[in-house]
Amino acid sequence: IEGVADGPDLHPVQAALAAHHGLQCGYCTPGMVLGIIDLLASGRVRARSTHQEIAEALAGHLCRCTGYAGIVAAVASLAGATGPGGGSGGGSGSRSGIGSGPGSGR
Repeated sequence: IEGVADGPDLHPVQAALAAHHGLQCGYCTPGMVLGIIDLLASGRVRARSTHQEIAEALAGHLCRCTGYAGIVAAVASLAGATGPGGGSGGGSGSRSGIGSGPGSGR
């Protein structure tokens, strides 16, 4: 995780998570940062992605502190998501299914 930043400057994913209050205790941060970098690089999250699609793409990452609204907003801002149901609007602050499934406690 230390290698994703460019010297003293945060990686854009790290900066977006900080700007959208998507970080709290730091336990999930390394996995979230690397996972988000992969989601954006692979095209699994795009400008037309809705908050729900972003939440589903992050479903393998468990965060018990933030409620995910800030994390989803950060990803949406990086993907340039806009429009109805897209990344720039709304967001209920719910967990949106992130972290659901076997072993997640949900």
